[in-house]
Amino acid sequence: MTNPCWEQHIADDLASLRQSHLYRQRQLTFAIDATHVERDGRRLINFASNDYLGLTRDPSVIAAATAAAWRYGTGSGAAPLISGYGPAHESAERAICQWKGCEAAILFPSGYQANHAAIQTAAHVGKLHGGVRFLIDKLAHASLIDAIRGSGEEFRVFPHNHIDKLRRLLSEHPPAQLQVLVTESIFSMDGDAADLRALAQLKREHEFLLVLDEAHASGVYGAAGEGLAAEMGVSDAVDVSVLTFSKALGCIGAAVCGSDHFCQALINHARAYLFSTSIPPMVAAAADAAIAVIRDDPSRRQRLRELAQRVRERINEMGLSIPGGDSPIIPIILGDESAALEAAQIMQDRGMLVGAVRPPTVARGSSRLRVTLSSEHTDQDIQQFLAALTAIRAPQ
Repeated sequence: MTNPCWEQHIADDLASLRQSHLYRQRQLTFAIDATHVERDGRRLINFASNDYLGLTRDPSVIAAATAAAWRYGTGSGAAPLISGYGPAHESAERAICQWKGCEAAILFPSGYQANHAAIQTAAHVGKLHGGVRFLIDKLAHASLIDAIRGSGEEFRVFPHNHIDKLRRLLSEHPPAQLQVLVTESIFSMDGDAADLRALAQLKREHEFLLVLDEAHASGVYGAAGEGLAAEMGVSDAVDVSVLTFSKALGCIGAAVCGSDHFCQALINHARAYLFSTSIPPMVAAAADAAIAVIRDDPSRRQRLRELAQRVRERINEMGLSIPGGDSPIIPIILGDESAALEAAQIMQDRGMLVGAVRPPTVARGSSRLRVTLSSEHTDQDIQQFLAALTAIRAPQ
């Protein structure tokens, strides 16, 4: 029996990806602790995880999840508007509101879904307003771009952090049309920050709804880890923010945070919420416990920020290309795909797991190693990493 033609089309496509160094495949990885993994029988120091504070292994977070699993089971059993919203969900949402200083928060199984729901709700609000246009930073996360495209509404992409271009766009729209500005606070691939103070100033000049994805800033920035907007003192300028649990909080899931009216509109109109089973209660309990650790133990955040500064300074001294910033996401730009793959293999040969990021995740010509730090990396881990990095050649 011959394969159908569509199978051959897939085979040809996969062969093309392999030839262009863009083929992706999963690799079995056994997590040993917060900063070490085993792959192919080798123990590696992990610089490819978003577990910024080591909370995937925190005893209090694990205990909260375990207790909730015994009490409520491993799943919620239904969508939140049916019977899938229980005490653990309510408690986690209340903790998020107190932590973030927002009126309301709604839980989701993933950050991707949360971003879709936030955009779907903003699109609905725009229709009530007399039309909507989305303005999105070029380097914003794919989930935000996908959500905006999926909404079918008008949108414009502005150059990364280009405030002057954004100001011009805000000056050139029909008065009745709601403008929705969408950006990340800490950008997931470049590790740099949005100019939130400039965006806050723009809100004093123009009316728009600001949706801020704080996935990589929550738990890392702010006096209590609330995020970059809090650290910059501009939380009042943010209308809607998205918090993910899969980075600093050490588990899985997300929340959309905003006014009570916006969150009630989300519950009633966001398809990503209406048609999805609720996050398991044990995960909600884990997130609740993680917030308590982040809020009450600033030493982890302080350690992480210090490591980020130290490692960034050393990489710059080596002459390797990294964008500016102070986040624990440090992309080492190497150019083409083969250079990134070769560098990742060099690091693995020296006992380090570092991700090679290639198109379409990043633009062509900007393939990179994406280094991520954890507060749980020891000084010895960092020394070994920097020593191994000396084998990486700067792009010519």
